[in-house]
Amino acid sequence: MIKTAKDLTVTTEDNARGEVKMHLHNLADFPGRNPKLRMFSNVKLKPGEEVEFHVHTGEFESYYIISGKGLYQDNEEFVEVEPGTVTFTPSGQGHGIKNIGDDILEFIALIVLD
Repeated sequence: MIKTAKDLTVTTEDNARGEVKMHLHNLADFPGRNPKLRMFSNVKLKPGEEVEFHVHTGEFESYYIISGKGLYQDNEEFVEVEPGTVTFTPSGQGHGIKNIGDDILEFIALIVLD
């Protein structure tokens, strides 16, 4: 199966303060996909937008940074990320990311259930 950009489901999620948190382009919206695949999305954050720190339980998440500049929180550690950076957050650990650049921060997010 193949989908083009116009076929992708795009959603916007807000944070607890009602501010836009992220724009998700669902890359895994195919019938018959493996049920352990919880998320496979192209995520776009405008300058200042963020995915707030959160902990994963029973799943892992990985990001692949495509463009832009972000500040990634890996539990208590903060690291600047740029295109080509790959992150991994196993079950029981937490992370978050904020766009600290002047352009869109774009990355692929993958969540797989244990």
